[in-house]
Amino acid sequence: MIRLKKQIITLAFIGLTSISWAQITTNSPYSKFGVGTVKGSFLPQNKGMGNLAYGISSYGGYQNINVSNPASYSQIRLTTFDIGASGEIKSLNKGNLTESGFNAALSHLLFAVPVTPKSALSFGLLPYSNLGYQFTNFAKVDTFNVEHIYTGEGGLSKAYLGYGIQFGKHFSIGANLTYLFGNLKQNTATEFSKYVGFLNTRKQTENSIGGVVAEFGAQYVGFLDKKTKFTLGYAGNLKTNLNTTNKNLHTVYQKDYSTDREYVGDTTFFTQDQAGKLLMPSSNNIGFSIEKLNKWLIGVDFRSTGWSALTKNNVNQNLNNSYGISLGGQITPNINAVSNYLALIDYRLGFNYDKTYINVSQTDIKATSLNVGLGLPLLSGRTTFYKVNIAAEIGKRGTTDNNLVKENFVNLHVGFTINDRWFQKYKFD
Repeated sequence: MIRLKKQIITLAFIGLTSISWAQITTNSPYSKFGVGTVKGSFLPQNKGMGNLAYGISSYGGYQNINVSNPASYSQIRLTTFDIGASGEIKSLNKGNLTESGFNAALSHLLFAVPVTPKSALSFGLLPYSNLGYQFTNFAKVDTFNVEHIYTGEGGLSKAYLGYGIQFGKHFSIGANLTYLFGNLKQNTATEFSKYVGFLNTRKQTENSIGGVVAEFGAQYVGFLDKKTKFTLGYAGNLKTNLNTTNKNLHTVYQKDYSTDREYVGDTTFFTQDQAGKLLMPSSNNIGFSIEKLNKWLIGVDFRSTGWSALTKNNVNQNLNNSYGISLGGQITPNINAVSNYLALIDYRLGFNYDKTYINVSQTDIKATSLNVGLGLPLLSGRTTFYKVNIAAEIGKRGTTDNNLVKENFVNLHVGFTINDRWFQKYKFD
C-alpha cells in the first residue's frame, strides 16, 4: 500500500507539471471572444449529470471533490485524489462547408484532505478557459479582394486552495483562493492572395494573465426522513482585477502562395512588457438536490455571470451577461450488491443549457447538451476505494442563421478517484 501511494503521488506531480505547461486546445471560432471558452469547475461526476454541482454536498458511497462549491469540502471524511482527461470531437458547419476536428488533454488534478471531523482542505489544478481557432473572412477593400485571417491559441488555468467547514448539523461554508494564469495569443492577418507584389499585414497580440480570485460558497443540508436528504447551495465570486502583460507586434510581409513561404518586410509597431489590468466579472450560482442515501439523487442548478463588466485596460469588451441551467441526477441500483456488478454502477443523466456571453450579428450564441455518465467502482483494499468516472456531453453551440457557425460536439471525460486514510497510523501495513 505504501508503494502504491508513492506511485500515485509521483503521478500527481507529473500531471501537475503537464497541466501547468501544456496548452489545452480547442477548435472554435467562438473562443475568439473574451477569455475564450469558459469550462466551469466540473469533474466527470458532475458532467454526467448535466454539470450539476452547486447544491450537492456528498452523494453515493464515495467521497467526491466538488470544486464548484467549496462548502461541500466539509463533507469529505477520507483523503481523496482525482485525476482526469478530456477529449473533444467537434464538427463546424457554415452553409455548405463542414470541418471536423479532435482535441484531447489532461483535464484536472485534485486533492482533498480531512482536517477535522467536520472540515477539509482541498487543492488542485484544472482548466478555466480554452482559446483555439483559425478561420478566414473574405472582403473587398476598394476594388481589391482581401482575405482576413484570424488565428488564436492558449487559455487560462486555475490553481486553487480551498477549505470548507460545517457548523452544527446542517450548515456549511467554504472558500477557494484561486490563482488564474495563462496566455492568450491572437493574430489577425490581411492578405491580397490574388495580387502579385502586394504587401500583407499581420497584427500579433499576446496577453500573459495572472491574478487571485476569491470564491465562496454555502450549503444547507436537511433531512426529509432518515434516508432522504436535501441540499440547498450557493457559490459565487466578486469582481476582481487580474494583472496582464501585453505584447503587440505589427509586421508587413510578402507571401509565395505556391509554396506558402513568407518573407517578412518590416516591423511597423512593437510593444513589449506593457502592464495592464483585466477586470473579471462577478458570478452567482444556486443549486438544489434531493438524495435517497446511497440510492438516487436528482437536482437543478442555475448560474449567472456578469460578463458585460469584463474590461481590458479599462476598455469594455462588449460581452453579454451569461446564464445557464442544469438538470440531472444519478441512480445506483444496489450499493451493497456482491454478485451483481451492474447493480454497483452509478448511472447518470443530465441536461445543460447555456446562453453564453457572445452575441454576433445580433444573435445570442447558445449551447445545449444531453449528458450521460457512469461511475464504475473498482476492486478496493482494506481502507482504499477506487472508482472510474466517465461522462459524455452530446450537444451543439451556435447556429447557421445570419451566416454564423454551428458547432456539433461530443465531449468525452474520464476521471480516476481514490479514497483512502492516508494520514492514519496503523500497526501493520
